[in-house]
Amino acid sequence: MLIHFYEKPGCINNTKQKRLLELHGHRVEAHSLLEQRWNAATLRMFFGDTPIAEWFNMAAPRIKSNEISPGDFDEDTAIDAMLEDPLLIRRPLIDAHGELACGFDHPLVKELLGGNTDVSGVLTCPNMGTDTTCD
Repeated sequence: MLIHFYEKPGCINNTKQKRLLELHGHRVEAHSLLEQRWNAATLRMFFGDTPIAEWFNMAAPRIKSNEISPGDFDEDTAIDAMLEDPLLIRRPLIDAHGELACGFDHPLVKELLGGNTDVSGVLTCPNMGTDTTCD
């Protein structure tokens, strides 16, 4: 199955996540989350009924520095902030034949990986607790 995978190029976990999908027989077409020309309606569809705070990439520099807090946003202001600063978007965003997902712990990903693949090692940024940024 062809999977459109929206990532931050060079992200360690996104690279591992793509490889897992490929090992399970999928063809992954990677797209830069940062260069994609998003609009509010299209971006919103990836989040489904996930709580707003979970739409955010907790390793984003503005979140790690406490400049912003995901809990302070409503739907519209969250989308507006993400359109302005795509690093805030939790990744990957996945489109598998029209089924959309945000994050590698989404049920769609579990389905794509056959249901019993352990993804715990590729969910949290290895630089999360550090001052390192992957700009």
